[in-house]
Amino acid sequence: MRARLTRSFLYSLVLAATCCSAAHAFDVDEDRLKAAAGEPANWITHGRDLAATRFSPLQDITADNVKRLRPAFIYQTGTAATFQTTPLVADGIMYLSAPFSHVMAVDAATGREIWRYEHKSRAKKLCCGPANRGVALGYGKVYVATVDARLVALDQKTGAMVWDIQMAETGADTTEDKAALDATDPALKGQVTGSTGVGAAAAPLVVDGKVIAGITGVGYGLHLDSDRPGAPLGTVVGVAGRYGRPGFIAAFDAETGRRIWQFDTTQEGWEGDFVEKTAYGAPLPRDIAAEKAAALQHADAWKYGGGSIWHSPSVDLDLGLLYFGVGNPSPQAAGESRPGDNLWTSSLVALDLTTGAYRWHYQQVPHDLWGYDVASPPVLFDFEKDGKTIPAIGHASKLGWYFVHDRRDGRLIVKSEPFVPQDNMFKAPTREGIVIYPGVAGGANWSPAAVDAASGVAFVAAMHMPTRYQSAELPATGGTPPVTYYTRWQQKTAEPLIGGTLATAGGLVFTGEGNGDLSAFDAVTGARLWQFNCGAGVNAPPITYSVGGRQYVAVAAGGSQIWGFRQGGAVVVFALTD
Repeated sequence: MRARLTRSFLYSLVLAATCCSAAHAFDVDEDRLKAAAGEPANWITHGRDLAATRFSPLQDITADNVKRLRPAFIYQTGTAATFQTTPLVADGIMYLSAPFSHVMAVDAATGREIWRYEHKSRAKKLCCGPANRGVALGYGKVYVATVDARLVALDQKTGAMVWDIQMAETGADTTEDKAALDATDPALKGQVTGSTGVGAAAAPLVVDGKVIAGITGVGYGLHLDSDRPGAPLGTVVGVAGRYGRPGFIAAFDAETGRRIWQFDTTQEGWEGDFVEKTAYGAPLPRDIAAEKAAALQHADAWKYGGGSIWHSPSVDLDLGLLYFGVGNPSPQAAGESRPGDNLWTSSLVALDLTTGAYRWHYQQVPHDLWGYDVASPPVLFDFEKDGKTIPAIGHASKLGWYFVHDRRDGRLIVKSEPFVPQDNMFKAPTREGIVIYPGVAGGANWSPAAVDAASGVAFVAAMHMPTRYQSAELPATGGTPPVTYYTRWQQKTAEPLIGGTLATAGGLVFTGEGNGDLSAFDAVTGARLWQFNCGAGVNAPPITYSVGGRQYVAVAAGGSQIWGFRQGGAVVVFALTD
């Protein structure tokens, strides 16, 4: 699959939804975690609250004064590489992960470093690059899931290691490796790389005495290396074979690191019902008879099935449910060696928080041939329909639709009109090649969306990036189902929006671009009100917090190698000038 960039968009979608001053480290206990939404000065979980809304009630920075926003300080991590972290702030101290899973605590008003943990990876090759998307706070500790699939607990006050456990093995038998292919395979022509490995990129979630984290790197096919350092990934190759392993999400005891439960994202019986359409009615290019005939030969395909976890989950404490998305099946595009629907890949999944038991799933793309991961964090809010308030969960998809479900049972309530152009999106790759969009890059990629529940609006950073898919498979027809709610506004941007959004009660939406620009948009009209160039790609989600009554906006500026954006290692923090 070869990507061709055209343009990106920032979207506002109407959802019809109802819904400390001194730098001194205090413990973030269970009560604070559960009530994170009620601490406007802090940002103590990855999505600011357990619903993952990324909406802040702070409103000192407004549409009227945002032009006075200037850098207050810049903290340099010392590592220039793909930088995707969401910093956390508690009681005047900022906690963040740097590329390669290093962790730092800094004064959130001055940027002065308080402590630093230098992570030493044991993996010979990183699965997904050096990026880490953030840490978690809780019970006097800072937790990080690492590039080499370890889960590490650090003392919140000193940064000293408390425990370090291996989440998953990272040896050769767990990777997608060139050696797994037959020597006569035509895919071996050219510079096909070997193992992608297993790691962890997403921030853990801490709640209910547990640290919950998943692994990445298990949903790839082999890929072609770029011929120059720092260039974006050019081509992804899905090659049939028995390599890799299932993904998983697991809960660990927050005090000891003991594994409490684990849910594998591919399991025996993953063939499902061999559906010919998606759950929302789009025809799929499948030869069901051929798949069923091949099922016996490939009965063990689930053991290599992929299904990475790319984001931190969200939680409904009243229902006792944990929600997360699952990545694409492996091998990524080659479907002939994995007959069936490939449950629970490319799905939104709900588990029992206490036991990890399966409760429901909604598969956006059965037997995914295109890399349509459920990669962006789902968000919880209340939804009004027919005079009733429904506990809902929303997801900004790579397909270019925003899905809204009843979070009690996964029933689809509504989905948006497309928020990016769509064409050929469910057509099979052809030998000559077919251009499909959104394609593997998005719609909405891993970038978190923000939701202002009171206004009933979701803010989505999205991309239009047509992708050429080529294979020996015969073409088949697809379809586009009807839509039911609408886009309030959109803004085109110069670079792909890989990073996510922040919305505030000050009527602003913040997001960054690969060219280094961090921008503030009017939440009602979409007008760009302010812009600052951070010097390296802004490919991470912004946050906001308050120290000593002063509101700050912070973002990691470190670019992304896979997208070819200038790399760096700075957290840039802004405040209003006097």
